[in-house]
Amino acid sequence: MERRSSPLTTHVLDTTSGLPARGLCLRLSQLEDSDQQWTVLRESYTDADGRCPGLLRPGQMKPGTYKLSFDTEGYWKKMGQESFYPYVEVVFNITNETQKFHVPLLLSPWSYTTYRGS
Repeated sequence: MERRSSPLTTHVLDTTSGLPARGLCLRLSQLEDSDQQWTVLRESYTDADGRCPGLLRPGQMKPGTYKLSFDTEGYWKKMGQESFYPYVEVVFNITNETQKFHVPLLLSPWSYTTYRGS
């Protein structure tokens, strides 16, 4: 699936090397209103550009609370690097399913930053 066709995208950059974080495992979940439990929608890995295209298919997104979980410990272990955060979870609300959402993650072994991108 092409990146531009997904209404939800992410991009992970390794700020230690200045390169995309290739092969980082991530999981997209949605909070179910009825029982307040997370339902996993997709599990995947970042590509060579640090992106994970096709997190949601067009028309699949609906208003609600979502979570991107990034396995940062697994990534840093593959890089031979100790890290402080075993995982990063970014929880966000989608109120308008017709918009596109981009959730970048800037990552180092000792810190991370995220924001709503475009």
